[in-house]
Amino acid sequence: MAGNTHVVDKWIEETISGSKNLQDRKLGKLLKKMRKGDILICSELSRLGRNLLMIMGILNECMNRDIQVWTIKDNYRLGSDINSKVLAFAFGLSAEIERNLISQRTKEALARKKAEGAILGRPKGRKSSKTKLTGQEKRIQELLAKKVSYSAIGRILGVHRLTVSSFVKCNNF
Repeated sequence: MAGNTHVVDKWIEETISGSKNLQDRKLGKLLKKMRKGDILICSELSRLGRNLLMIMGILNECMNRDIQVWTIKDNYRLGSDINSKVLAFAFGLSAEIERNLISQRTKEALARKKAEGAILGRPKGRKSSKTKLTGQEKRIQELLAKKVSYSAIGRILGVHRLTVSSFVKCNNF
């Protein structure tokens, strides 16, 4: 980058998975702080997100806010100009194709399994033995003994009243 005299204000190294929500990542916090005319420099576009859809979302946000995205490996200089928009559109199109192919493969695999006689989904009548209230039996019994309503128990334990009701019925309190 001879001839470029840019000062790096903030340097982040992302250690959290790219599949995490953008707001939960350092990149999301950085994007919130960036202003019009800023430059986001990354090693390559694939490092911005786990899939092309996520990458496209980030690129779109940057273009709309007039933030440039530069990559070191591929030497892209993406801004709000027409060439950048065409490149971003190409990424978006390939992301759409990728999503459709994944969906199609999933549907075909499920249809093949069903044709082979496999029963898809959770078996009828089977439920997980562990619920949100597992381990809270004693506390629930104490609250019920004090004539506390299901709604109040739900608020205390952070669940809906119907969750409390079905838990009480299943455990024969």
